[in-house]
Amino acid sequence: MQQVWVVAVAQEERPRVAIGNAGHGVTTKSGEADGASSPALTGERRPLYRLHKSDVVEITFNLAPEYDQTVTVQPDGFLPLKDLDAMYAEGLTLPQLRIAIRSGYSDILRDPEVTVVLKDFDKPYFVATGEVTRPGKYELRGDTTITEAIGMAGGFNGQARHSHVVLFRRISNQLVESRVVDVKNMLKTRDLAEDIYLKPGDMLFVPQNAVSKIRQYLPGSNLGVYWNPAQFP
Repeated sequence: MQQVWVVAVAQEERPRVAIGNAGHGVTTKSGEADGASSPALTGERRPLYRLHKSDVVEITFNLAPEYDQTVTVQPDGFLPLKDLDAMYAEGLTLPQLRIAIRSGYSDILRDPEVTVVLKDFDKPYFVATGEVTRPGKYELRGDTTITEAIGMAGGFNGQARHSHVVLFRRISNQLVESRVVDVKNMLKTRDLAEDIYLKPGDMLFVPQNAVSKIRQYLPGSNLGVYWNPAQFP
C-alpha cells in the first residue's frame, strides 16, 4: 500500500511542481554540501550519452567503405581503428568521437564523411539499497524520480527513515557527490520540487530509523511501553 501511495502522490504533484515550484523545496541538503553548490546534482537533466568500456560503435565512411568498421571500446578505454593508432574514446559523446575520427583519418582520406552509430551499450541502471522492500539493481527506463525509484523497489519497509534518503552520484573514479532528501516532508506537504530525476549509476540509500536501531536491545513485548514510534522521523 505504501508503494502505491508514494508513486501516486509523486505523479499527482509533478505537473504542479514543474510549472510553479521549480527550484524550491525543503530538504536536509538542498543540492549543497557545506554551503557549496553540487554541480552534478543540479546539472543538466538530459546530457548526451558518453561512451563506456565494452560499448560497441559502428563507423561508416560514406565515400570510403573500405574503412567501415564495427569496434568495441577496450577495457583501457581505447578504441582500435583500422590503419590508425588506437584512440581514447571512453567519456566521449558520439559527436565528439565523430570529430576525433574524422580528424584522425584526415591524413589518409580527403575530407572524410563519417557516421558513428552506437550499436551496443551497458543498459542504464540505478541501485536502491537500505530499508526498502526489494533492494537491488534496477534498469533505468526513461525519466525516473527518487520517489518513483523507491516505488519500483517496493517502497519503504517498516524500519525506514523516510526523512533521510541519501542519493549518491559518481562524478569520477575519485569523486562521489551525495544529497540527503526528506521524502517524508515532500509527500506530507505534496511539494515535489526536490523529487529530482535519477541519472544512470545513481544509488539511493534508505537508512534505518532510530527505533529500529535500538529495538534489538529491548524486550519485544515491552517495546511499546518505553518507546513511541511517532516521536521519531
